[in-house]
Amino acid sequence: MSNTTTPAQYILILIDMVEQLGCDQKELLAGTSFASTGITTIGARIPDADFNQLVANAQRLTGDPALGLKLGLRLNLSAHAVLGQAFMTCTDLAQVFELFLKYNHLLASGLHFEFETVDEESILTVVSTPEDTPVEFGYELFYGALINTLRGLLNTPELLLRMEFPYPEPGHAALYYEVFGSDIHFDTPQGRILFQRDLLGTPLPSSNPVLRNLYEAECARLLADLEEEASVAERTLRLLRKLEGQYPQMPQIAAMLNLSPRTYRRRLDEEQQSFQRLLDQVRAEHATRHLQNKRLPLSSIAYMVGFTDTSNFRRAYRKWTGRTPRDVRRS
Repeated sequence: MSNTTTPAQYILILIDMVEQLGCDQKELLAGTSFASTGITTIGARIPDADFNQLVANAQRLTGDPALGLKLGLRLNLSAHAVLGQAFMTCTDLAQVFELFLKYNHLLASGLHFEFETVDEESILTVVSTPEDTPVEFGYELFYGALINTLRGLLNTPELLLRMEFPYPEPGHAALYYEVFGSDIHFDTPQGRILFQRDLLGTPLPSSNPVLRNLYEAECARLLADLEEEASVAERTLRLLRKLEGQYPQMPQIAAMLNLSPRTYRRRLDEEQQSFQRLLDQVRAEHATRHLQNKRLPLSSIAYMVGFTDTSNFRRAYRKWTGRTPRDVRRS
């Protein structure tokens, strides 16, 4: 059972957006843990289950398919709290991305990334999105927030990057082009953001190394608190998602979490979980994402998630999800 959380600032901005459209707050909060008490009882972070319920309610009440993108564009530096302050004090964008990769779980614990620079190009790849959040909503929210944050840091409203979305062009794609420019691409194998590596060296006008150290220390403290609260199962899922294609054995994962194999098994037993179940969950997530790219052969997907035989992969995928790979591609 996941106990990942989302910053309260994001939820409060979403509530404000929906109320401005004339929707009733009580209907918006229905089904959440604070439905009866209202927003005055919201703490610094809320469980992702509440966030996902709010998103579902907001989409139903507004009927707006672009809600995720519009919310992302409202998430500026101040919405990111202490990490946003830390971004502002960095020397250049290279330091900003370094901080982001270290502390992004303070912003969205269900998102996982890889960052690399190849030749003259820097690439931020979305490895996985929050499990129960609609895929389009999750990408729109993150891409909108990222471009809005970078434009604010550089004071460059016209900043454009190459954006790749691992799903078909939506009906409201016109807003994508309006926000992100023309260099956007749909139905890609993975969600990626690409830009020239020279951009990393762009100096920031608000740089302050002393304040940066103070803010980073606070980020480290907050992240340690979050990880301490996280279950062993959740920490395992985070690791496995980051290690896509490698899928270590149980003793290796235990060692990465600074636990002995025996203690690791016991902790999972207490949480009514097992390593194999968590591994299968992550492999199913990765396989489902790859299946959305209809140009990728099934044999390649099978290999990417640890199978040498396509028929074995089909059987395993049906066992994991109750669906066949063909069902997913048809949908």
